[in-house]
Amino acid sequence: MNWEREHSNWSLPHLSRRICLRSHRWHVQEVGDGDTLLLLHGAGASTHSWRDIIPILADRYHVIALDLPGHGFTQITGNRRRSLTAMTQDITTLCARQNWSPRAIIGHSAGAAIALNLSLCLPTFNNSPPVVVGINPALGRFEGVAGWLFPLLAKLLALNPLTSHLFAAGRNSTARARRLISGTGSSLAEEGIGYYARLISDRDHVEGALQMMAQWDIDNLLDHLGDIHSRCLFVVGENDRAVKPAIAERTITTIRNAEILRMKSLGHLAHEEAPEKIAETLLVWISAAYTNPGADIES
Repeated sequence: MNWEREHSNWSLPHLSRRICLRSHRWHVQEVGDGDTLLLLHGAGASTHSWRDIIPILADRYHVIALDLPGHGFTQITGNRRRSLTAMTQDITTLCARQNWSPRAIIGHSAGAAIALNLSLCLPTFNNSPPVVVGINPALGRFEGVAGWLFPLLAKLLALNPLTSHLFAAGRNSTARARRLISGTGSSLAEEGIGYYARLISDRDHVEGALQMMAQWDIDNLLDHLGDIHSRCLFVVGENDRAVKPAIAERTITTIRNAEILRMKSLGHLAHEEAPEKIAETLLVWISAAYTNPGADIES
């Protein structure tokens, strides 16, 4: 997205700044004092998805939200740094250069996979790895025919220079955004729909999302879930139509210190549908998770 033209009319613009580092020009929103919480949006979204949660968390914490590479206002040179592995490496470097040591990493959908991967890479907080909260975490392998067909289609779409233009050039972006959001099982107010309408109308953002899909490499993380020692909470909307709740239920059997919290009547964008409820859940759980960091979690 065009920084000069768009950022002043984006969500929480007074919290935004840009950080140039290696091949990225990061867009970061930062506010608050205290221990650090790092917020990671999912594929196709941006920092706007945390707009109602950030002010609540900032009453107690130093909150950082960033646009993933190629998404929103984060610019990237070239197309080879959008895989799960590459994004994890680049966010780790960003945190090190900015002296950020997150107490907790909160990720939505694909952002939850990045959060888990980061928990294996980032320095410990008070001798414990950062805790992880995944909101409707996208942690499943594609199965059957979809296992080879979807990645192939994503790569073909991403390699075609006309694809992002065609996606972004469709008529009535608001109607398209409303259909996309409805398909996730969520219901958002017009403000939220408006942000997504602007995103899917932006060629650079659409290309960034397609490239992320094409380069997604979750197998290595799934093979090493047993190595994760962070305490983890998966918040699952029971109406999620984008990521099956069963994926989170299956994953917590592999991660030693993980538990699941089911939210009735919420879909894939649960944190945008019920920000106060989700924020309060985060505040209570993160505080409790550090009361006794060595203890196992009983589901």
